[in-house]
Order: sequence, then structure tokens, then C-alpha cells
Amino acid sequence: MSNLQDLERTVKQLSPEDLAAFRAWFAEFDAQVWDQQFENDVKTGRLNHLADRALQHLHRDRCTDL
Repeated sequence: MSNLQDLERTVKQLSPEDLAAFRAWFAEFDAQVWDQQFENDVKTGRLNHLADRALQHLHRDRCTDL
């Protein structure tokens, strides 16, 4: 049995209170992982093309104020 299958089985057996605590922990964990990936993408320039495109739209008055 894989680690993922073990984890799924364990999560299914959690009490409602423990499941809520796990859900909150996982949401925070997942957000931190996403933030780290975003920071890495910014540092390596993987998002530069998106910034360039946004600036092109801005300079061509193709943006809408929110």
C-alpha cells in the first residue's frame, strides 16, 4: 500500500473535530507551499512574460480600473 493510500485511509477515520483541525492545518500548509513556489517563479523569471504583457496592456490603455 502506498503512503497516499495510507494517508487517505487515516483521514477517512478522523473524528469530525480532528478532520476540521487537519483541514485547517492542510490549508495553511498548502498556502505556504504555493507561496514558496510563487516566490521561486518570481526569482527565476518564470512570470516575467506575464508582467510584460500586463504592462503592454497598461500602456495601450487596455486596462480597467477596479
